[in-house]
Amino acid sequence: MATIAKPVSYSQSWTFFEGEWHEGNVPIMGPRTHAAWLGSVVFDGARAFEGAAPDLDRHCERVNWSATNFRLKPMVDTDTWIGLAREGIARFKPNAELYIRPMYWAQNGSGGGVLFDPETTNWCLCVYEAPMPQPTGNAITLSPFRRPTMECAPVDAKAACLYPNNSRALIEAASRGFNNCLMLDMLGNVAEFGNANVFMAKDGVVHTPAPNGTFLNGITRQRVISLLRGDGVTVVEKALTYADFLAADEIFSTGNFAKVAPVIRIDDRQLQPGSFYTRARKLYWDFAHARKLAA
Repeated sequence: MATIAKPVSYSQSWTFFEGEWHEGNVPIMGPRTHAAWLGSVVFDGARAFEGAAPDLDRHCERVNWSATNFRLKPMVDTDTWIGLAREGIARFKPNAELYIRPMYWAQNGSGGGVLFDPETTNWCLCVYEAPMPQPTGNAITLSPFRRPTMECAPVDAKAACLYPNNSRALIEAASRGFNNCLMLDMLGNVAEFGNANVFMAKDGVVHTPAPNGTFLNGITRQRVISLLRGDGVTVVEKALTYADFLAADEIFSTGNFAKVAPVIRIDDRQLQPGSFYTRARKLYWDFAHARKLAA
């Protein structure tokens, strides 16, 4: 039986909202806030761990890209996001393992409420303790839930309203004893895990689903592809089926929360953390540590 992680109800947290830092879980959305009622939220998530914050700039840039694509109004430039993130990190003990979450949301709607008003865009930046998961390995299966297309959902943004379906997928997988699951796109090809991007290796080549507009082309995903290719590994982005993963030599995930993590079982087939996973994780950790936060 797979071990299912329990939700964390609280950890030390600092949030910059309306011009100042607040400690704890700050109530920033009420029942009439459009975002709380109808899900008009975009966000991003950077990591600080072991004194480093890899790709912080790219995460801060992407939240503005998400806001623009979602038709919210970006209010904060990238340099300001980065500066606030560093201020927030400095409020924690050195080398704390942190999650950095810039957010935009619509405060008010118009008409019947479904249409939000971009001019009421609000924002905050939350930094909180979130220990890095240990790379003990996940047991995975195929989810009955699928990723949407552009016509069905705002897949061109890191939008909060996309995540409940992924949560349903993870809950369903957990009910069958799995930590995670592979989700297909509408054509039946593998898109991603319920909470991360996916890689597999077969016959000395690393493969990963080609971004096709149904899932987020993650920043950690892009970084790992670049690092592996720079280290001489062949990485192929293409359409992949669930059968491809069932026959894989190894499978691993990339994502901002856990970074690079192995898969140790797919359905009833046991796997071992493989050489490409080990290489990818080491390359990423070396990259991250080369970008230490300024004192």
